[in-house]
This record gives sequence, structure tokens and C-alpha cells, in this order.
Amino acid sequence: MIRIKARAPTARGAVLPTVWGAVAVGYKFGCPLAQQNGLGARIVTSAVFFAVGTGLIFHVRRSLLRELRQARRVAGAAQSVLLRPPPPRLDGLNVAAAQLSADRGAAIGGDLYEAVATEHGVRVVMGDVRGHGLAALGTAAALLGSFREAAHDETELARVLRRLERAHARHLRERCRADHPASGQEPGPPVAEEFVTVLLLEIARDGEVRALNCGHPWPYLLSGARVEPLSRADPLPPLGPFPLPAELEARPCGRLLPGESLVLFTDGAEDARDARGRFFSLPTVLREVVGTHPVTPQTVLRTVFAALLHHTSGTPTDDVAVLVLRNDRGRSRLSCLGARDSDTCGSAARAGPSSTDPQPTTRP
Repeated sequence: MIRIKARAPTARGAVLPTVWGAVAVGYKFGCPLAQQNGLGARIVTSAVFFAVGTGLIFHVRRSLLRELRQARRVAGAAQSVLLRPPPPRLDGLNVAAAQLSADRGAAIGGDLYEAVATEHGVRVVMGDVRGHGLAALGTAAALLGSFREAAHDETELARVLRRLERAHARHLRERCRADHPASGQEPGPPVAEEFVTVLLLEIARDGEVRALNCGHPWPYLLSGARVEPLSRADPLPPLGPFPLPAELEARPCGRLLPGESLVLFTDGAEDARDARGRFFSLPTVLREVVGTHPVTPQTVLRTVFAALLHHTSGTPTDDVAVLVLRNDRGRSRLSCLGARDSDTCGSAARAGPSSTDPQPTTRP
């Protein structure tokens, strides 16, 4: 548990209020003008006490702002440990991520993401806890901690999801027990309002992508000039309201070819509205991005967040997280390089070799 301890008022901080108070008392009882009842004397007395009150207000305001800046620095350091930025490269993948909190003063909110390189491939999690701001940090911390361990330990992606489900349920029970310590009873099942959407991806060395989706938006695939969802399959229910099915199996989602990118995001991106109630069109912005050269994860992030802030007039109502991965593995050895129709070539490669093709093409 992270505790932020407020510093006790020091003698130095009490000097100015003491001086201002002494001036006011000295004027009231030591100055002959303060004893008079004339209009001029009353005006002077009012001016003196107004100056004293103004000075005390500014002093208190300055002290509060100083303490607030200190608390934000401590909270920012703790939050950076929780939602640490991913490394720029992971096993040949170019990675970039950023998060925008709807709460002023909070570096992160209810969104979570992580990408780690394991012996099973690069594994990625993107999640969205119900609610936003500091209240959702506990759930995000529980899930991220579980993922960082399970991603390396578990050979199957389905077992990673099982670990996340158990971590989420355990966190809700502990929080319920902490909220009602005097009940002396074991907490009941979590309420339906406490849920989190989770997307798990596994990108193998050959680019094969496998996914498990619990109520989260599917990422977009950037391939050449095309922007399309990675999958259109119905996701599983979010973690929390209902238990996961007894049989879990990661869904194959084709291959992420060299030069292609995946854009993972939380629903705050597509649910953002402008002043007229129009939703933010993430695919439209991504199509504008792929029209520029070269398309890097950093370029995608800058363009998406700039367009999102412009759409919402700088005041998004929900947390937004975006994570971009581009396959930079062996781009120089891509067999389709130099073909006239690169889009057609990429589609054929993702579909895999045909049953009638006697010499299937191998890729890194």
C-alpha cells in the first residue's frame, strides 16, 4: 500500500501568519486612530484588516499549492511504476503506448496495458476497469501484477486469462472485506457493476497472432493503406459479472506481417463525443495516418491523441489508452517487397500458402 504522509506545519510556515496577526492586534489596541469613530478612521481600519486578511489568504493558498504539487509528484512516481511505459522494442516489434486520464491531476485512471517478451512470444494485455481516476487504480494494479507474472509462467494464453480472473475476484473480495471490517463474515460474490474488459494478445516469432477477448474492442490492423479490425468475432463477457467458460482456447487471428501494425485501444477512444454529440471516428484518423510515410507507432499516437483532444475540445469524459505495435522483423527479407500490388501480396501472405501451391513461401 502506498501512503502519502502530509508534513506537519513547521515553525517557518507559522512565521508569516503570526506577523500578520501581530500587526492587526497591535494596530487595534496600540494605534490611536483605531480608537476613533470617525469615517476616516473607520476607512483606515478597514483597509488594515483587509490587507491582513488578504495576506493570510495568499499565504494559505501558497501553502496548499505547494502541498498539492508535492502530493502529485509522489502520486506520479507511484503511478509510473504501476503503468510503466513499454520498451520501444520488444523482440523485433516497435512498441509505443500512451494514456490520457479524464481526471485532472491523475496520470492514469482505469485503463491498463502492458507488453512483455517471453519465451512463448510477445504477450500484450489491454484492459479497461469500470470507472476512472484514482478509484480504479487498485483493480488495475491487481491485474497488471498478475499478468506480469503469468505471462512468463504460463505456456498457454488461456491460463494467463484464468490467472487474471482469479486476481480480479481476489481483489474484489479483499476490497469488500476492507470496506466492511466489522461484519465478521466472508464477503459475498462481487456485484455486477464491478467488471473489467480485457484483451490478451500473443504474437509468435513467425508473426502468428492469437487472442482472447473479454468484452474489449478488437484492435485495428494497419496493413498498407487498409485499416480493418483484427477480428469480428463476438468477445467473451468481461471479467467480474460472470465466470469464464470452462473451455478456453485462444483465437487465431492470422499473421502480423513485417511492416504491419496493430492499434490497441480502450473504448474511451471511440466513445468520445464532441459538443454536438458526434462520436470520435478512430478508423478515419487511422486512415489518415497510413497515408503518411513512414508510419511509426509514435506517429500513430501523436495523430490519434491530437485528433481526440481536438474532437473533445481538450476535455475527454473517459480515460483513453492506446498501444501500437509494428512488426519490424526482417522487413528487408520480405518476399513481397517490390511487387506491384503490395496490398494483394500482403493479403495472400496473411492467408497462408494454398493447398495447390507446391512451394509455399516461408517468412521470418
